[in-house]
Amino acid sequence: MSRHRRRIAAASAVVAAVAACCLPSPASAATGRDRAPAPGARFYVDLDSKALHQAAADLKSGDLTDALAMAKMGSYPVAQWFNGTATPQETTRAMAKLQARAALQQQVPVAVAYNVPGRDCSQYSAGGASNSAEYAAWIDGLAKGIGDRRTVVVLEPDGLALSPSFCGGTDRQQADRLAEINAAVDRLTAQPRAAVYLDAGHSGWQSTGTMAKLLVDGGVDRAQGFFLNVSNYQRDADLVRYGTQIAKCTWYLTHTPGAVADDCANQYWPQADADAWYASHVPAGAELPHFVIDSSRNGQGPWTPTSTYPDPQTWCNPPGRGLGTRPTADTGVPLLDAYLWVKVPGESDGSCTRGTTGGIDPEYGSADPAAGAWWPAQAHALAAGASPALRFNTPAPAGH
Repeated sequence: MSRHRRRIAAASAVVAAVAACCLPSPASAATGRDRAPAPGARFYVDLDSKALHQAAADLKSGDLTDALAMAKMGSYPVAQWFNGTATPQETTRAMAKLQARAALQQQVPVAVAYNVPGRDCSQYSAGGASNSAEYAAWIDGLAKGIGDRRTVVVLEPDGLALSPSFCGGTDRQQADRLAEINAAVDRLTAQPRAAVYLDAGHSGWQSTGTMAKLLVDGGVDRAQGFFLNVSNYQRDADLVRYGTQIAKCTWYLTHTPGAVADDCANQYWPQADADAWYASHVPAGAELPHFVIDSSRNGQGPWTPTSTYPDPQTWCNPPGRGLGTRPTADTGVPLLDAYLWVKVPGESDGSCTRGTTGGIDPEYGSADPAAGAWWPAQAHALAAGASPALRFNTPAPAGH
């Protein structure tokens, strides 16, 4: 072999070795799948969280019981929200700072991207980018900050379940929303270790088929999967059943000629009938999207009002709730990648009036804080109502 050919062969071997050890496989790079947090993964714990600040305030005031509860709550990982209040360049720096802190603690950050145009149907959490181009630039900034670090990305709570077609939007606005989510999936999954999950609402909302069709149209086939129950209170068991149905319905819709969303058995069917339908329409070995559950406030399940209101707003600061299953990637459910605390426990859902006049929440006898504002009384109540009972977090050894 000539010297020239030997150099070519050596260079080819180096390239092959680098590709084998360091780059994502073509299938993984194309789909963004197989990036779930590993069992035993240690999610990022913010050592400067609102809960820990509340613990210090309670201790200073002499409230030792609540101080201890807040210290326990603050020992658990909670998602970090990126809500579009910064420029793309500032967002890159903020994400890079989060990555550095997580790396120092040998933990995996969970980041929420919350800036899609027209988010929350212009309700309590209204806002978002001004247009699709501005949103794409912001997503690009977020992705650059992620780099090659393993990261869980919760992409746009309510972005699909509460998309424009469900709140009086036009067909064009709905098409724009789907295009924005698709583009965000592609940009974020270009980061080789970003596990991206799309919005799938929760088990007490959109029917299985409706939600599965939205996910298909939103690009779930190129993501790790979808998320459930962000900022809501549905029980784990109902969410696991719902998520499993959605995953199977997405397969049915994309592999069955002439299939439509209404074909799929949904969460309101008798469970045995629904299970039988999926057993006869989806192969046991089908490759399905995975999902994660926000268990930050569902320890007591959803709220059933004891009073009658014009609009009970059961999703908005319901009383008597509690922290739920602690964040973990050890779920014991094949399609469930993790329980996460996505909504920050102790942050208000908005200034709810339950359809009454006067600006007062009749359940509390006062005005609720604005959406996202810290509410000490709610934080204390969630800790008191935690199920299972709240204890200090004992994380797995580093290295996962």
